[in-house]
Formats: sequence, C-alpha cells, structure tokens
Amino acid sequence: MYQVMIFVHILGALALGFYLVLPFVVGKVTKLSLPAQEGSAAAIRSLNTFAQFALVIQLLTGGYLMSKGDYSVPWMIVVVVLLVAIGAIGGIMGKPLRLAMDGIQKKRDISVEAGKIRTLSALLAICVLIMTFFMVYRDII
Repeated sequence: MYQVMIFVHILGALALGFYLVLPFVVGKVTKLSLPAQEGSAAAIRSLNTFAQFALVIQLLTGGYLMSKGDYSVPWMIVVVVLLVAIGAIGGIMGKPLRLAMDGIQKKRDISVEAGKIRTLSALLAICVLIMTFFMVYRDII
C-alpha cells in the first residue's frame, strides 16, 4: 500500500508542475489575438481546476505517507502551511480567471485581471518550488 501511495503522490506532484510553467504562459497570453486569449484563459482555468484536485490527492496521500514515516514536526508544519497556501492562492486565482474570460468575450480590457493572474501565478510557482525543496531535503529542518 505504501508503494501505491508514493506512486499516486508523485503523480499528484507532476500535476502540480502546471503551476511552475503558469507564470510563463500567463505572460504571453495578453499578446495573443482575442480568440486565442479566450482559449488560453479557458485552458488555464481548466488546468487550475485539475491542479486543485491534484492538491487534494497530495493532501490525502501525503497525510498517509507522513503517518508512516519519521518526519520532524517543523517540517510537517512547513509542508502543511505551503500546501494550504498553494490551495488558497490557486482558489483565489479562479475569480480573476473567470473575470478575464468574461472580459475577453465582451471585448473589454483585461489588464487588471491579467496582472492579478500574473502575480498569483508567480506566487504559486514560488510556493511549489519551495515545497519541492522541502520534499527533496526533508532533513533540513
């Protein structure tokens, strides 16, 4: 069972890899034509939803793996705080994505929403990188 959980946990981590490339994708979206912007925003919104489900899988499998392993309490606290932060920022990003899609469909300026999405995606990428660092170097704390 432990090996299955590790496999599922790694699959969830791969799904969260979307957040690592998201800042680069978002930076190019505003330079596209309106139909391409709409398609890109829809894809980003769908992938964000998918990554949110992967985050729930990470929570469940990570909780199981932590119960079976020997981890320090500070490490567990840092990892859980980062997990909650990733979930919160990804959830917060949903509203600007929805507003951007509405703005694109109504042909109005989406620079405010694009700026919010760009900032939130950069925060998500940083949190995922920090989480990956602590997963690789779990004895650091």
